[in-house]
Amino acid sequence: MHTSLTRIAAALVASTMLAGVANAETIRWARSSDALTLDPHSQNQGNTHTLAHHIYETLVGRDNDGTLTPRLATEWALKEGDDTVWVFKLREGVKFHNGNDFTAEDVVYSIERAKSEFSNMKQLHSVVEGVTAVDDYTVEFQMAGPSLIYPNNLTNTFIMDKTWSDENDLAVVQDFASGASNYSVLNTNGTGPYTLVSREVDVKTVLASNPEWWGEAPAVTGVEYLTIADAQTRISALLSGEVDIVQDVPPQDIERLSSTEGFKVETGPENRFIYFGYKFGDAPLKSSNITDSNPFNNPLVREAMELVLDRDAIQKVVMRGQSIPTGIPNPPFVAGWTEELDAYPAPDVEKAKALMAEAGYPNGFTVTLDTPNNRYVNDEAISTAYVGMLGQIGIQVTLASRPVAEHSPIILANESDFYLLGWGVPTFDSAYVFNDLVHSKTDTHGTYNVGLYTNPELDAKIVSLGTESDQAKRDATVAEIWDTVKADRVLLPVHNQVLAYAMRSGVTLPVQPENQPNMTTVTFE
Repeated sequence: MHTSLTRIAAALVASTMLAGVANAETIRWARSSDALTLDPHSQNQGNTHTLAHHIYETLVGRDNDGTLTPRLATEWALKEGDDTVWVFKLREGVKFHNGNDFTAEDVVYSIERAKSEFSNMKQLHSVVEGVTAVDDYTVEFQMAGPSLIYPNNLTNTFIMDKTWSDENDLAVVQDFASGASNYSVLNTNGTGPYTLVSREVDVKTVLASNPEWWGEAPAVTGVEYLTIADAQTRISALLSGEVDIVQDVPPQDIERLSSTEGFKVETGPENRFIYFGYKFGDAPLKSSNITDSNPFNNPLVREAMELVLDRDAIQKVVMRGQSIPTGIPNPPFVAGWTEELDAYPAPDVEKAKALMAEAGYPNGFTVTLDTPNNRYVNDEAISTAYVGMLGQIGIQVTLASRPVAEHSPIILANESDFYLLGWGVPTFDSAYVFNDLVHSKTDTHGTYNVGLYTNPELDAKIVSLGTESDQAKRDATVAEIWDTVKADRVLLPVHNQVLAYAMRSGVTLPVQPENQPNMTTVTFE
């Protein structure tokens, strides 16, 4: 048996042995891939944030309907007489898991750390010029200018204990791309509803409820978080009673599970789009047989690639109806989305062939497509389908499929010529997409601009969104940016995901639009 499968099997056997003593308050929760790290500022990635939200907390949260909610901050507002300063009042009496008091100094430390060199969260705070602790429970954020939506940027920025961090030399965020590590990668000290008991990366993480948590005590008092990459092994674990809740349910299993006595499936749209991206610039691609130019840099080639992308076929055949095809890399939840932008062309292979010939590639070219195989719903199958579609116009693709833990470093190092990725928008604002995926790659922006697209005029417009106080003007700028992004085919969106959580009867976990379910929301019949 493959080593990783052996480890998974062992973890499942252990879970089965514990099943007899586990009561209704212990949840065994499985999904396809693990958090990349426990350093709360290292990776801006959904699975990583999902686990972190159980241990750490943010100043503000968000309900399933998108409404901002108080967390470690109880209220926030622009400072009277100065619209460039946000004032946050903090929750009193909160303690970290080690017993240290939570104060404003921890917020200052955490925001400054989140803005630092190796943090994948820094673009969210690029317009923050300084953070000041006014007193133990008041923090002021000095912005570069009026920043109307800044609180929206705080829903995934976790607050660390400054004292504990200093004791463990954590001033420098984990440089994930280089393979670096630090104490916080495997150790935690948050204020959240659960404490870390044990962690075996890519196998099992065990959490216990925090009796000192300020919130209402959750029904789930213990969590066993299992990583089971293989979809059928994951579903089998649910059916055999080895796990209670499964995320990342394959579309082909939804109907079967829904009609199986003793089980149910919760479904709902996700605030996430799946897309293909490609390398821009004149430099030849590393994985192509074209050695004197970059075919992707030609807009005619990108248009041809869109004309053979049959989104409706992928929805019907690959996703079994469990997706929402889209022509814009921006979900309907997000400000800036419109029906007009969401439209996409019908497939036209003959026109695509003509465009390839006009571009100078009548016989196509070769290239490698990098895809994760355990991060998004049917991610490898989506990529496989598109490989076949591209073959119709002579683009011969070699598929390189990897677990997300191996895929992510390639993406962050801009080493991929052609790739599949997904993107959620936790701020519910288009600027989040622009800052990370469209803006030129700099120290503060373009962290996931894997294709190295660059447009200085567009960059200036993107930056202006952070401090634009006139909402109508800001909306107009957002629309202008989207027009350019769509015309340039900066990204090639496929669909918005539809989520499915499967669980045993008697347990209910609501679908969370950002696919960040929290075990505090589980209820028992």
